[in-house]
Amino acid sequence: MERMRRTVLISSGVLLPGVIALILLTSTSTPLHSTLIFNALVVDGSGAPAFTGSVRIKGDRITAVGRLRKRRRDAIVDAGGKVIAPGFIDSHSHVDRGLFRQREALACVSQGITTVVTGQCGGSVFPLSDLFGRLDREPAAVNIASLVGHGTLRRRVMRDDYQRAATDDEITAMIELLHEEMRAGALGLSTGLEYDPGIYSTTEEVVELARVAAGYGGRYVSHMRSEDRNLWQSVEEIITIGERAAIPVHISHMKLAMLSLWGQAGRLIERLDTARAEGVEITGDLYPYTYWQSSLTVLFPERDFENRESAAFVLSEVTPAEGLLMAEYGPDSTCVGKTVAEIAEMRGTDPVTTLIDLIMDSRRGGRGGAESVIGTSMSEEDVRELMAWPYAGIGTDGSLGGGHPRSFGAFPRVLGRYVREHGALSLEEAVRKMTSLSAANAGLASRGMIRPGYFADLVLFDPATVLDLATTDDPELLSNGIEWVCVNGTLVFHSGVSLGEYPGQVLRRP
Repeated sequence: MERMRRTVLISSGVLLPGVIALILLTSTSTPLHSTLIFNALVVDGSGAPAFTGSVRIKGDRITAVGRLRKRRRDAIVDAGGKVIAPGFIDSHSHVDRGLFRQREALACVSQGITTVVTGQCGGSVFPLSDLFGRLDREPAAVNIASLVGHGTLRRRVMRDDYQRAATDDEITAMIELLHEEMRAGALGLSTGLEYDPGIYSTTEEVVELARVAAGYGGRYVSHMRSEDRNLWQSVEEIITIGERAAIPVHISHMKLAMLSLWGQAGRLIERLDTARAEGVEITGDLYPYTYWQSSLTVLFPERDFENRESAAFVLSEVTPAEGLLMAEYGPDSTCVGKTVAEIAEMRGTDPVTTLIDLIMDSRRGGRGGAESVIGTSMSEEDVRELMAWPYAGIGTDGSLGGGHPRSFGAFPRVLGRYVREHGALSLEEAVRKMTSLSAANAGLASRGMIRPGYFADLVLFDPATVLDLATTDDPELLSNGIEWVCVNGTLVFHSGVSLGEYPGQVLRRP
């Protein structure tokens, strides 16, 4: 049976009408055309200096890179002197929520992302075999890999009785489930030790599970137990898990999220470098913002939500009332888009009382009590210093929507603000962090570099104009400067438009 695709021609960055894909497919009886992308500034993802050259792709693979001559059956793409780089790898993503409703994954592809690593912060789709099977049948525009969520396993075994240490039998039951998920192709184990139910687990419980992931060549990825009050103890815990389980460990969304921690990025990096020198393969990722998005409950690690002293500590040390912006609030939609300070003024209550009331009203609301807050609690200097650590990749911690601009803007923000405007990173180093480093940190093969034999995940962007535009007021604004994005040899995004192609693959652990 013949399959036809219309001819593709991209000239000087202009996509002509009728384009469906970057690769030419004439029919099953005719040899597949290759495509030559020429006049490009090639940033190959390795960290090596950029060079002017060409990239040839055929099918879903890169076949040649360098100073290449046109062949008779080449389709020609003029890159117009702009940067061609490996497609960006989002090392920390939550797009597994609602992906089948938004298969085009516009939040991802519009910023150059071609691969996402999901199952983060202790939460994953269960069982992964079902998710992966459906993605094989109904692929998305991007490649999907997943970790196994420790919290997911814990809830399945302990149900609602999770506010305690697990018994030996319960840990054994979690291990059995973890074996199933690893055999399905998970990349490793993730924890969300600041969230329920993971917050109640012991280090020993996590070590036992991490050892199972290590047996499959997997990794341990953690939203650590604390990113503020108990940061240093949490860092020691993840290092201990790496040592005892003999597994590579990875810190999710690295941050120093408390006023008294500001300026100590160097101390954190020094401790991580020491751990690496002692044999613990520890890495991390971060997003380029001084504000996070999560639940109000993470501000209370003792879960003492009605404790005024604890609430006062939050507002004086972690983030002020002016820095807590409600992104979602089921009990009272008039709170959305307002800070805790503004809500306090609106209600005529003091900020401490307001914070407590917001949490307690939400907890009483059941499913109608969903809440999410954007908290400003990091310093720009620390973000820059952590970003420059050679083992820190880039992630969005984002979803396909939501109130935080990171979901649509994280990667162009690094390129526009931290590379071009501030010079915090070179272009080549920034791209390395977005591509080959993230591939290595996740254990992904044949992705993240422009090399012959690698998959043809590519992004073309203008280094002079690339920039994030999304804000907390308008978090879904598309970024500037991302010209087109190619996933497994197929064009999925061009000039601000999703092309309705779904060539993404499930990336199972080898």
